[in-house]
Amino acid sequence: MENTEKLKVLFLCTGNSCRSQMAEGWARHLNNDCIEPYSAGIETHGLNPNAVKVMAEAGPDISGHLSKHLDELKNVDFDFVVTVCGHANENCPMFPGKAKVVHVGFDDPPKLAADAVSEEEALNCYRKVRDEIKEFVLKMPEALNQ
Repeated sequence: MENTEKLKVLFLCTGNSCRSQMAEGWARHLNNDCIEPYSAGIETHGLNPNAVKVMAEAGPDISGHLSKHLDELKNVDFDFVVTVCGHANENCPMFPGKAKVVHVGFDDPPKLAADAVSEEEALNCYRKVRDEIKEFVLKMPEALNQ
């Protein structure tokens, strides 16, 4: 039986297709004992298949995730909202209640991979961001309180 309630953390990005999905997947995989993760976008762009692929390589299965609009989670009382891209940070709406907004920007894998000459080179761009997000999530929840 748990003594403490899990922190409700929303990972927010523009389209909820890649970075926020990876962050939610890592949080579920690594910090399920202390974090109740969610992800959403200020728009919905669908789940990025390359994000699903590189996450599966590392362990977390996000293939069942859906691209969600922030409005779908408006009734959740978040402890933290982590914006994972500059656009979401600049356009982040106000959150009622206790939610503390934290910005931790990560490069956009599709943009990094735009000039890739092979699928493997493109996937390496996704892997780089996947691993950076994992490092951040490993430090949670302490990293959120800085």
